[in-house]
Amino acid sequence: MPAQIYHLIAFLFAAVVVLWTTPDVKNIGIKSGRLDKPSDRKVHQRPMVRLGGVSIFAGTIISLLIVWWLGGFGILPTEKEWQIWGVALGGVCFFLIGLADDLLNLSPRARLLMQIIVAALAWKVGVSIDFLSIPTGGVVQLGWWSLPITVVWLVGMVNAINWIDGLDGLAAGVSGIASVVMLVVALFMQQSAAALIAAALAGASLGFLRYNFNPAQIFMGDGGSYFMGFTLAAVGVVGLVKTAATAVLLPFLILAVPIVDMSAVILARLRRGKSPFIADKSHLHHRLLQAGLSHRLTVLFIYALTLWAGSLALAIAGIPSGIAYACGATSLLSYTSWKVWKHSR
Repeated sequence: MPAQIYHLIAFLFAAVVVLWTTPDVKNIGIKSGRLDKPSDRKVHQRPMVRLGGVSIFAGTIISLLIVWWLGGFGILPTEKEWQIWGVALGGVCFFLIGLADDLLNLSPRARLLMQIIVAALAWKVGVSIDFLSIPTGGVVQLGWWSLPITVVWLVGMVNAINWIDGLDGLAAGVSGIASVVMLVVALFMQQSAAALIAAALAGASLGFLRYNFNPAQIFMGDGGSYFMGFTLAAVGVVGLVKTAATAVLLPFLILAVPIVDMSAVILARLRRGKSPFIADKSHLHHRLLQAGLSHRLTVLFIYALTLWAGSLALAIAGIPSGIAYACGATSLLSYTSWKVWKHSR
């Protein structure tokens, strides 16, 4: 069986599992009273179930188990197979942290401490940034710096995806687009293990949009955003950072929108003398809404921005027709930017 078939299987099974299980998860959430209630900081106007991450997690993990059962891991070197299990184990732990927060409302410090511990464990089992390939400086071995750099990357991306999850379909769509781009780049670089994980996450994220796009029927909650953030960051580590001279730039480009949004928000809060952990309405999507954009146009503009950043990554990675994709994405972003300017006026 061609290796690419396993990636298609991972994508399709993840999407099917999410589409099948999300209504049941929603009903369970309603019956148990696990609802996210409206507030001054939140955009939604009615109580919503926020356990959709259960379906995203189940779809991703079940699809990987099916690929393993079908023999899809057999085409991988032993080291790469263990990387998949390492990413999956880390994903389970981050999902459980997020789910505990959804159910028990953990303190920011407790969440951060648990995130750091799990990220360190992921580093221990091989999800690690051991060296950086600098285009003009060759390979730089990180040595003991590998641990803090890896932890900052993993924990940072977990919170970046969590923080951008403020509008219907936003985090799921951004993660789905980023996963598809990572899938294409990983396949081009012959990183089948990373591509399998990216395919499964892409199917789960895009399948969840069926119930999460505006007007949303269910939220993914912290369980879903933590799981997707870690998985995206881990795929960037095991499939991109260690493989090419330009790979240092690729994960940052693909995930530029949530990274830049989180960085800008942290700096803005610190300038105002506030804790970076105290939520407010200074995110990009909040600013676009305040400028007069509709909910859907705000989300679609950020989708276009994410797709544009991903297309730059395709071009830099040397994907065939990558420049053409970048030009097409630039045209789409230009059109959506014009719509944003028109509505904001």
